[in-house]
Amino acid sequence: MERKYCILGETLKHTMSPPIHKRLFELRNREFEYEIKEISPQDLKSSADELNSMAGYNITIPHKVAIIDYIDRLDESAKRYNSVNCVDNKNGITTGYNTDCDGFLETVRSMGAKLSGEVLLIGCGGAGRMIAIESALAGANLNIAVLESDMPLALQVEKEIKAIKPEAEINIILNTRIDTKKRYDLLVNACPVGMYPKVDACPVSDGVIEKCDAVFDIIYNPKETLLLKKAKEMGKKAVGGMAMLVWQAVSAHKIWDGDEYTVDEVNGIIDEMNEIVKRDFK
Repeated sequence: MERKYCILGETLKHTMSPPIHKRLFELRNREFEYEIKEISPQDLKSSADELNSMAGYNITIPHKVAIIDYIDRLDESAKRYNSVNCVDNKNGITTGYNTDCDGFLETVRSMGAKLSGEVLLIGCGGAGRMIAIESALAGANLNIAVLESDMPLALQVEKEIKAIKPEAEINIILNTRIDTKKRYDLLVNACPVGMYPKVDACPVSDGVIEKCDAVFDIIYNPKETLLLKKAKEMGKKAVGGMAMLVWQAVSAHKIWDGDEYTVDEVNGIIDEMNEIVKRDFK
């Protein structure tokens, strides 16, 4: 049976979704279509029927919240973040999911890192907000380091977390005042420092990296940020942002078709996609 899927966004020149999903379909011998649909916010309403005639689709900026008005129901993950990045259509009923949280949790699990201990999160906007909430829900003692200008954002995230889990341990600090004597089970960089083209920047000092058992940087261009390079040189477990991108796509395939993938298969796709970024995104 022919099934059609797509990625919905406004400007998708550099999207990695098509090659990731095509590889996942290939691994399970599924000859399904996956295309790009660039739609402006003002055209979303008129495009909704076409989108919801497909077997499923992914959503990126700027439609993750607006799409909620055009689907039938929300999974708990989408309700928690009021944000949808995956829609499934079963028997004409559309359900919205947020698989970004799955992508983060699976990345941490697959790298063998500990989310229930001391977690140091750099930045808490966008994906950082989701990472903060998921870490707290997983039992982390959460340390959020932000710029002074982002302190209100961090306090708002703390308020959201406390509403869900009143006993959550949260410590908000300025990124210039991270305790270099404290040990962290996991350091997560959710800020853009180190992203292409400013690849010579690192969001934390060497002293902070030394105190971390594992490092996850959500940046995927370059495939190895200066933070990751330093962490690897110190012998730490260190993983880049492509892992989260691929794992959230894996979650979508489980939702859409019930397909599951081994860690080795996923790691193979992560390596392939990193090479595409290295070759094409300059």
